[in-house]
Parts: sequence; structure tokens; C-alpha cells
Amino acid sequence: MQNFEFYNRTRIVFGRETQNNVGALTKKHAKKVLLHYGGGHIKKSGLYQQVTDSLEKENVAFIELPGVMPNPRLSLVREGIALCRENGVDFILAVGGGSVIDSAKAIAAGVPYDGDIWDMYVSGVPPTEALGVGVVLTIPAAGSEASVGSVISDDSDNNNKRAFNHEMLQPQFAILNPELTFSLPPYQTACGASDIIAHIAERYFTRVKNVELTDRLCEAALKTVIRNTQKVLQDPNDYDARAEIMWAGTVAHNNLLNTGRIGDWASHMIEHELSSINDVAHGAGLAILMPAWMHYVCKQDPALFAQYAVRVWNVEADFGDLELTALEGIRRQKDFFRSIGLPVTLGEIGITPAHYERIAQNTRRSDKDTVGNFVRLRSEDIMQILKLAE
Repeated sequence: MQNFEFYNRTRIVFGRETQNNVGALTKKHAKKVLLHYGGGHIKKSGLYQQVTDSLEKENVAFIELPGVMPNPRLSLVREGIALCRENGVDFILAVGGGSVIDSAKAIAAGVPYDGDIWDMYVSGVPPTEALGVGVVLTIPAAGSEASVGSVISDDSDNNNKRAFNHEMLQPQFAILNPELTFSLPPYQTACGASDIIAHIAERYFTRVKNVELTDRLCEAALKTVIRNTQKVLQDPNDYDARAEIMWAGTVAHNNLLNTGRIGDWASHMIEHELSSINDVAHGAGLAILMPAWMHYVCKQDPALFAQYAVRVWNVEADFGDLELTALEGIRRQKDFFRSIGLPVTLGEIGITPAHYERIAQNTRRSDKDTVGNFVRLRSEDIMQILKLAE
């Protein structure tokens, strides 16, 4: 096990009707708020009215910036930064899923920064200060409600998608009410489950030995998501199943499962370039790429992949051929994604071999870079993974 420090400042407020507490929670941190959200869904569902009523009850002044899209855009982040500066905003309230939260974090870091916020995402320039962020979560998937990370897409001619991580991006509070997810379309529910599974798997496949506790925590979280995703697709109003998924999504990405280990993250980096091409949902792209990555690298540690197959996917171990056991687990994971309505091949989302070189080059970002930690991948490796995902 590696040395580690674990710190998570995000206050989690979990359960029924907890969105009605948002005004009181926000008031502790803010004088004037930017209310940041996506499209019309929160208004149709009544959540917008509940949030604004709660803010007004506590005399919290706010202005609004809607319009966040999946794979959140740099142009809207820049608009939000300017809006906050012009109006003296000192806190960002994100009402939505991972895209809204990631956009809110970027705005929060950009308001006090003298340069362009994109510097942080491209060059890793650290913030010296940031506005606070609060969250009302509507989509369990990205785990951004309690993480240090944010992913933004440059919607200019460059069309790049980049991640940035810093502890100043971690929200002050996150309200998690599973009832708010009842109306999610089945495909969005499935994409969220895939995203959560990938967050856990990225941590699970590590070269670090003697991490039994976090192995078991990862396995429990994975099995919980797999089982309860099937339940909510049959009954979207199953509160208990929705609650399990929502909490698993937060735990999957708040760094608890990371403690003492070094994760991989190559699949995420490749997927970022994939979705920069055709705006595919992040969870859908991961459903395609994660099994292909696993297939490509499993020979490097067949015992670990066999353990994953046995403990998570209930494969009967073949101790004479651990690689065969591992491959059966990968097949079952792929079958699971297919069974919940997700694509499992690049062809299904319109990615062809003509795109592969661009994806491979942009993932690495320079001639000297490799990606991933479990196996350091070069361009030729990424090309092979893409071919396995055909």
C-alpha cells in the first residue's frame, strides 16, 4: 500500500426532500450566487422552483446562467466568469449532473484568475483561490459533486477536451436526493452506471500490492451498481435502488477508493478524445473503451483480472488458466453494458478507423507522452485498443 493523505471537505446532505435545504446551506457561504444549470428539465420537474424558493426564503440573492450541455463548453464557462465578475458573485450553485458541476467548478476557479481559465486545463496552472461551489445533484454518474476534478471541452476550432484536478475545485456541499433521479431516461441512467463502474475500475486495476481493503470496497461498490441498475431500469421509482446508485456514484469518485493505490485512467483519457469528435455521452464511450482496454492489458496481471472476474462478475475460477477467467469476466461486463442499452462497439457511435490516428495522437498530446499507469500506453497501443473496440 502506498502512503496517502485523504481529505474531502464536501458536506453530503442525503435523502428525501433535501433540496429544500439549499437556501440555508448556501447562505452560510454566499452573499450573491450564480445559479448554474442545463436545459429545461429542472423547470419541468419543479426542481428549479424548489431551489429558487429556498434561496429567496433565506434572502440569498442570485443570478442565473442556464445552457450547460453534455461535455460542458469552454465558451459558456468564459461567459459565466464574466457574468460573475460583473455582478459581484461570490458562490456558484450547480443544479444538475456532472457537466453542470464541472462547468461550475471551472467558473469558480476562473473568476479570481488573471489569465484564461483554459490555462489550467491545458497546462495545469494551479489556482491560488476559487469561489465556493454548492451542488444539487440530479444525475448520479460523474461523481463531480465531491471530487477535485472538472472536465471541459474547448468548443472552438481546436475541439479539445481536457481534465483538471485541484482540491480548490471540491464543492462545499452536495445535496443528494434519489427522488430527483426518478425521471431520468433509461439511457441516461445506463450511461451514469457505466461512468460509475469505470471510475471504480480505473482505481481497481493498479500495480500496487497489498491493497485488500480497497479491493473489497471497490468490488462491493461495483456489485451494488450492477445489481441496482438492473432494478431501476425495471422500476424507475425504486427509491432504495436509486439511493444505492447515487451514493455509490459519490463514493466512486471522492478518492476514498483511491487510498493507498495508483489508478490507471487511460480509458478516461482516450474517451475524452472520442467524445470530442462526436459528443457521445461519457458513460457510453466508456462502455465501449473500458472492456477493450481490459482485453488489451489483462495479460500483464492475469491474476488481478481473474480476481475481478470472480468477485465482481461471478465467473468460476479456472486456476489452470487465469487469463481465460479474466477474459470471461470482460465478456460479462461487455454483455452487461449491452443488456442495459449501451453501445459496445465504436461502429455503433459512428467512430471509424479513419478517426483512430487522431484519437491516439490527441490522447497522448505530445510525441513523448504516454497515458495510463497500469500499462504505459503509446500511440500504437491506443490504436490496438481502438481496434479491439470495433
